[in-house]
Amino acid sequence: MNGVAGAFDPVSAVLFDRDGTLVVDVPYNGDPDRVRLLPGARAAVALLREAGVPTGVVSNQSGIGRGCLTGEEVARVNHRADRLLGGLGVWLYCPHAPWELCPCRKPRPGLIVEAARRLGVRPERCAVIGDIGADVLAARAAGARGVLVPNAATLPAEVEQERWTAPDLLTAVRAVLGREEVAS
Repeated sequence: MNGVAGAFDPVSAVLFDRDGTLVVDVPYNGDPDRVRLLPGARAAVALLREAGVPTGVVSNQSGIGRGCLTGEEVARVNHRADRLLGGLGVWLYCPHAPWELCPCRKPRPGLIVEAARRLGVRPERCAVIGDIGADVLAARAAGARGVLVPNAATLPAEVEQERWTAPDLLTAVRAVLGREEVAS
């Protein structure tokens, strides 16, 4: 893959996946004390804040639909992550189990469309940064641009299929701001 400078036009907002992208993925985490930021997460959010770019989080939380945790627990975990990150504009999550086929669960576009609406921007002016194929597929379904930041949970086929990938979160944010190249 070749790096492509300027692959992104300026964005109006950046939306992040939560688990595996901003924070260490702890399956069905309902304990705020277990929230740990991933390397570069705070700096990436700060860079966007300094650039005046609104931010948000869009996250599947199927543990609610599966009965493994409550919406209140997810809200407490999100609040802790938000404090550690220095504050993001909007936090949305899908509480449904995968078999419920709701319109908000990634890879469907519902969370992205709603986050964009709440931030006052059009979905196609958003970048979505995540660690698995469902994140970038949701971006595409909403008309947004997706950037995959692979980790151990990312399937090799997902990396091969993606147009834009970045080795880490800070590189992804610099790319959507037009300050760094992303693989294309």
